[in-house]
Amino acid sequence: MKAIVFHGPGDIRLDDVADPAIQNPTDAIIRITSSAICGTDLHMIRGTMPGMKPGTILGHEAVGVVEECGKQVRNLNPGDRVVVPSTIACGSCSYCRSGYHAQCDVANPNGSRAGTAFFGGPQSAGPFDGLQAEYARIPYANVGLVKLPESMSDDDAILISDIFPTGYFGAKLAEIKSGDTVAVFGCGPVGMFSILSAQLLGASRVIAIDHVPWRLEKARELQAEIINFDEEDPVETMLELTGGIGVDRAIDAVGIDAQSPSSGPAADDAAEARAQFDHEQQQVIDEANSQGDQWVPGDAPSQALRWAVEGLAKAGTLSIIGVYPPQDQTFPIGKAMNKNLSIQMGNCNHRKYMPELVRLVASGRVRPQEVLTRIEPLTSALEAYSEFDQRNAGWMKVKLEPSAA
Repeated sequence: MKAIVFHGPGDIRLDDVADPAIQNPTDAIIRITSSAICGTDLHMIRGTMPGMKPGTILGHEAVGVVEECGKQVRNLNPGDRVVVPSTIACGSCSYCRSGYHAQCDVANPNGSRAGTAFFGGPQSAGPFDGLQAEYARIPYANVGLVKLPESMSDDDAILISDIFPTGYFGAKLAEIKSGDTVAVFGCGPVGMFSILSAQLLGASRVIAIDHVPWRLEKARELQAEIINFDEEDPVETMLELTGGIGVDRAIDAVGIDAQSPSSGPAADDAAEARAQFDHEQQQVIDEANSQGDQWVPGDAPSQALRWAVEGLAKAGTLSIIGVYPPQDQTFPIGKAMNKNLSIQMGNCNHRKYMPELVRLVASGRVRPQEVLTRIEPLTSALEAYSEFDQRNAGWMKVKLEPSAA
């Protein structure tokens, strides 16, 4: 079968690989009809998420059709259409039973304290082959596959595999209540679903912060009030828009990709220091990757985190769902503590929210496909990765269609 395979930082290829097979009685094999490219995949390729094993198939989002079930998969049949949660969970341990599927004690073969297991990730996450392929093996398929109604299109369903649940999870972590004013940092796909989810949970106002004009326009279409941090100081603007109080809740939906502003009022103090840090950090990454070592980043907390802490009202809540590597150890803790902020963060417990979101989409209340902007064949994935990485206009969210579909 064809698959997108990691060979090293900056080196991914469309390869012919062996078809997957049942390994355990809880496995299922699916024929993938839709996959997708996520910003998290870029961390693997850039080397900012260390420990990737050459030969690993990339991708953690998929919709497909069940081809074969192991003996202990008793709730599915060949021919069922399903969506795949991006994180892998056994469904039986105490964490899964409490809804913390991303912290499953069993799924990660590195041990119960190893953390989240997910498709297409580094060795610390399994590793498990990913879903940018024609077929895939799904562990714990009785939990790891959610059946879809026949009326739901792949275009809607693929967004329930990861980014819609992640945005919804971020809004839940933010403890949004009716009437709240919410800031969302990052207007990529997860940011869009964070905006949408904040509104679903009752937010009266959502302020979206980014600097890519076409992404900000997409946020405005969702009725978010937009701030371009290349043109104005986002903290000052948030305070101005909220009568000097600040926002009630903030969601960091960008993570390590957050950069200091490249121009405009907010850039003056940060640009030179950030450029020097980026240069030094890249040298460390390149050297560590060449020697097979773990990357240890420098002391530079995310710009989005600083802005969030400064822009929040006293006693506000910060939700962090943007991806940070385990080696990142910086945070503006002093300012957060002195404002009595509550902070919640983590990898999304996809399986907890997906059945609810499937029902929500099936009812017609939400149409996720409005965030989907490109549909490409799997054979064009390398070009699609390049366009997506450069944040070129129109490349908000990319669906990949394997030829086997």
